[in-house]
Amino acid sequence: MDRTTTIGNPALGGNTNPLSNPATQAKLDGAAQSAHKTVDAVAGKATENVDRLSGTAHRAVNGAADAVTSATDAVASAADWAMGIPAQAKEMQTKVTDAACSSIRARPLTTVAGALVVGYLVGRLARW
Repeated sequence: MDRTTTIGNPALGGNTNPLSNPATQAKLDGAAQSAHKTVDAVAGKATENVDRLSGTAHRAVNGAADAVTSATDAVASAADWAMGIPAQAKEMQTKVTDAACSSIRARPLTTVAGALVVGYLVGRLARW
């Protein structure tokens, strides 16, 4: 039993591989180069777009960070101002108390008469 097999057309020499044809090989090389150029062009555009979007994202993040910093500074300033209010109120209370004490000591009868008049008027308004 003979186990030899001939590949291809024996009349053409037994080798009918399409890649062995120089014209077919040239077409394949041209198609490969064209595909390579297309892939390079798409990759170039994608790289440009990614770089552009990356820059936009960086600017947005920097803007948000600046806004947070400004807000933090404003809050710190408001907190400092608010912390000073109790001390100012205490100082004002002391001044008013001192002024009232000195006025009562200087004119005690006038102060008592004024208090009676104010009490009478408040009583009349409360009944109305």
